[in-house]
Amino acid sequence: MTQDRLGREWRPEILDEQIETDRVRVRELRADASIDVLDSLSDMRAELTKLVPKLSDALRDEPSRWIYYSWRRTLVATLGPLSFRRLRLDRNRNRITLADQEKLQGQRVGVVGQSVGHLVAHTLAMGGLCGELRLADFDRTELSNLNRVPATLLDLGINKAVVTARRVAELDPYIRVEVFDHGLTEQSMARFLDGLDLVLDECDSLDIKVMVREVARERGIPVLMATSDRGLFDVERFDLEPKRAIFHGVVGDLRAADLRGLSTRDKVPYVLRILEPDKMSAVVAASMAEIDQTITTWPQLAEDVTVGAASAAAAVRRIGVGERTESGRTRVDLDVVLGERTPPLAAAASQPPHSTANGATGAPTSTDPITAIMRAASLAPSGGNSQPWAFSINEGRFDLHLVPERTSTMDVAFRASYLCIGAALCNARIAAAAAGLLGPAEIFPAGPDGPVASLHLEPGTDPGLAAELPAMLDRCANRRPGVPAPLDPDPVAELTALVATEGAALRLLTDRAVIEDCAELLGQTDRLRYLTPHLHAEMMNELRWPGEDGLDTGLDVRTLELDAADLAKLSVIRRADVLAQLAQWGGGQVLGEPMRDSVRAASALAVVSMRGADPVDYVRVGSAVERLWIRAQAGGLGVQPVSPVFLYARGAADIESLVGTAYRGELAQLAEQFRSLSAVPEDEELALVLRLSHAPRPTVRSQRMSLTALLRPGSGRVPGLAADG
Repeated sequence: MTQDRLGREWRPEILDEQIETDRVRVRELRADASIDVLDSLSDMRAELTKLVPKLSDALRDEPSRWIYYSWRRTLVATLGPLSFRRLRLDRNRNRITLADQEKLQGQRVGVVGQSVGHLVAHTLAMGGLCGELRLADFDRTELSNLNRVPATLLDLGINKAVVTARRVAELDPYIRVEVFDHGLTEQSMARFLDGLDLVLDECDSLDIKVMVREVARERGIPVLMATSDRGLFDVERFDLEPKRAIFHGVVGDLRAADLRGLSTRDKVPYVLRILEPDKMSAVVAASMAEIDQTITTWPQLAEDVTVGAASAAAAVRRIGVGERTESGRTRVDLDVVLGERTPPLAAAASQPPHSTANGATGAPTSTDPITAIMRAASLAPSGGNSQPWAFSINEGRFDLHLVPERTSTMDVAFRASYLCIGAALCNARIAAAAAGLLGPAEIFPAGPDGPVASLHLEPGTDPGLAAELPAMLDRCANRRPGVPAPLDPDPVAELTALVATEGAALRLLTDRAVIEDCAELLGQTDRLRYLTPHLHAEMMNELRWPGEDGLDTGLDVRTLELDAADLAKLSVIRRADVLAQLAQWGGGQVLGEPMRDSVRAASALAVVSMRGADPVDYVRVGSAVERLWIRAQAGGLGVQPVSPVFLYARGAADIESLVGTAYRGELAQLAEQFRSLSAVPEDEELALVLRLSHAPRPTVRSQRMSLTALLRPGSGRVPGLAADG
């Protein structure tokens, strides 16, 4: 076979053994000892079976093909066209959906010039961004091209368009490719552009550049161009702007006819206007003066060509699927980007441990009893460590007030806040009992416009409450995984009785099948929380990153007990655009995995409920929750709230206020399923759900606001506050 003949072969034979003539041809080729036969079809079919979702029988069982590459004298067994593309492009999902892949398969794209154009065309083919390519170049591959053209020594002397066509065919034999190996001329221009959806201009000739744009504008075809200096990329949407000036008007009303007979020197002013010399890199601008002096031609780097190919592929994809891509010029300048790089956010896990504001156990540091009572109240749990309370001291009374600004959407009608204030009141009573200042407690003593709760500070105590002081000061959320070992019977009975003394009910779910069902259900509610934009935003706003944020409110990310891999995932799911994309796909099952894993590691789920749904009922149940938590942790259990999104919703309107119309039906159904699983009767309201586990001590506990910040203006003087706050 002569070099000339070899240089003209670029289209593979696609052979279907179900066709008699093709079957005979395959036998002939396989019988030829000079031809290599490659057959990895069984591996491809094995890969097909692993795809999710599972393929239809028709696609999975599509008849295979043989592909003969004459220039390589190689026969290759492969999948049929539909299953081949489905498998080859599977990793494009979800960046390109299956529906969008179908759209892109219908695109016909022309690439003029096969130096930069080679990588552009191959990138389009590799990404499945078109179903047909037309390639034009008159020149042959030379050794000096191999600094940026992904050809090889075996391609030297072969037409550049043919080299590109071969590389595309060896990647995907089913892409239709047509080669214009004499380049483009005034006579061939119309045929080249006929029926194209897009054209990429990567040629060196100013005459052809102008002519391509003139004809493309007449036919309403967008023209894209990557220029390998400072990542310059042009989009000209002649399909949307049929009267748009070529090159964005920088060359005026220049026409191809105006260039006839002009010397290269006479064309330089037009070229410079297109390149915008004041925005060129200094190296390339200076090099222009050295052409034919110390260098041969325009300098180009492989990295710059690759950036141009990436920009072109992104634009072709966006236009093909209908994403907004306007005419204009942009630059993706790696030297600028890398020169201005900034360090990544410090990984929370790498930060040194810190003490809380109150020492390692959160114990009050002041010897003043009033300050100690206030500090104990501040250590109560709250959703996202929001601390929705403020304190005041007036005439021997400790008052706890609601701060509505420190609440969230999930805190429907402030029900969660009232529960947390009830827990804070419980802590205050324990500290007051230990200090001998335990007087009566009142809930809403002055009606709805006054404090939520008041504790009279007068001589008195309760030995049982006072004994709980050390355990109360030590209480914290424990999100470490733990081991799902069974609970001892005695603590179960003790915890149930304790909650009952506070006027609430406790159901401990210990059956493994029930826990597994709850894990799945709670994982689904977490998924909805992530996918609902305002709930996701609030959840992410709760997080605090050491070294970047103040830690006296919100959740120190270290309390989440995440390893490095999970911290990395968190940095992704913090992004609203990522979650919006998952919601659009109806995906995001993985978002519930942390909750599922956490619940599966539980020894029990503690479901606290109550009769009544008024604010006073939630304040009262807060004491039950806090005492349960204190006692369970003192008994060696790790305690973590795992309450679902629907916890404080009471009816359809509340459900819709949480997740809108998109997920209201799903969330309502999950709420009913959980009530059934936990055996909470219809005449009781859910208050809180806690995970109980056998887990090591938490690594870090959340901090609290200073008492000075929590004290309402106008409160009486607290003697020890200056030292504590």
